[in-house]
Amino acid sequence: MLLGGTISTPPASLRLRSTLNPQNAAAQPSQAAFPAAMQRQPPSYSITDEDLESRGFRLRRTAEGLNLDQLNSVFVAVGFPRRDTAKIEVALQHTDAMLWVEYEKTRRPVAFARATGDGVFNAIIWDVVVDPSFQSLGLGKAVMERLIEDLQVKGICNIALYSEPRVLGFYRPLGFVSDPDGIRGMVFIRKQRNKR
Repeated sequence: MLLGGTISTPPASLRLRSTLNPQNAAAQPSQAAFPAAMQRQPPSYSITDEDLESRGFRLRRTAEGLNLDQLNSVFVAVGFPRRDTAKIEVALQHTDAMLWVEYEKTRRPVAFARATGDGVFNAIIWDVVVDPSFQSLGLGKAVMERLIEDLQVKGICNIALYSEPRVLGFYRPLGFVSDPDGIRGMVFIRKQRNKR
């Protein structure tokens, strides 16, 4: 799925309405330099940071303090395969943006998402998970809204993700569309060699 656009330049009617002028992403001039429609607006989240904090949740944007064994337990709880924590650590070192939610009472991660990409044009969101005990509280949406905002602030305009069909409905209200303009993704699958 792609966020509000395609890899090519879509018609204006299909482009993501960004609050950042991508031509000036690196050198952030004053707000007055942009027409009102292009000026960066404060993000509007479905759940404010203050609301999350009042409910005992802490937003984190670095791997500092993230217990990888506990994160792996969340992966397993949502149906992902258990991963080697050393490989998770390497993946996080190559991550361009991440956001996770820590539950203050237990100091455990309860929601997580990360993105990789070229840092300029494209990003792919990976590993979006919410501990089943904490689902339906808005944590997944809170993580995704902020991760998307973090990527857009960097000027990244093509944001994609992989998703299981059963959760596509979660991503659509966030601006993601399946197969925009007929574009389809492909995945390389390594063939198993016959062992003799």
